Amino acid sequence: MKSPTLSLLLCFSFLCHAETISGRVVGVADGDTVTIVDADRVQHKVRLAGIDAPERAQAFGNRSKESLSELVFSKTVTVETDKQDRYGRSVGKVLIDGKDANLVQVERGFAWHYKAYESEQSPSDRMLYDLAEREARTARRGLWRDADPVAPWDFRKAKRSQ
Repeated sequence: MKSPTLSLLLCFSFLCHAETISGRVVGVADGDTVTIVDADRVQHKVRLAGIDAPERAQAFGNRSKESLSELVFSKTVTVETDKQDRYGRSVGKVLIDGKDANLVQVERGFAWHYKAYESEQSPSDRMLYDLAEREARTARRGLWRDADPVAPWDFRKAKRSQ
């Protein structure tokens, strides 16, 4: 059983590492990565948390990138982040006018809910992203039109083993 003091320290530790980035999206690398320039003209590469979009060389990779571009490019966004990935990118939820762009990508069928990292999501986000993916699959939106879509993590693994 955790002590109340330990629980408070853990919460405080999380809050200290949480960061909000606000700025204009100046680049969209693919369906789950953007570049943002903040008010101080500092660039931030951001990997959208909780999702994995098709790679550019993969079926629907370009369409996924176009979808994210339509949603956020040249617009002001806020990113809630508390983590960096191994490539030095901030990992977070991208909000545009209060709407979760990560979730929209899943709803449109241009990204998978990235279950390998779902433990890093809030329980409500986990549920929303899972439901959005199931609904996109059922409606055959985006990449779900493909008879047998290949998940990006499987695509990357197959590429590494070649």
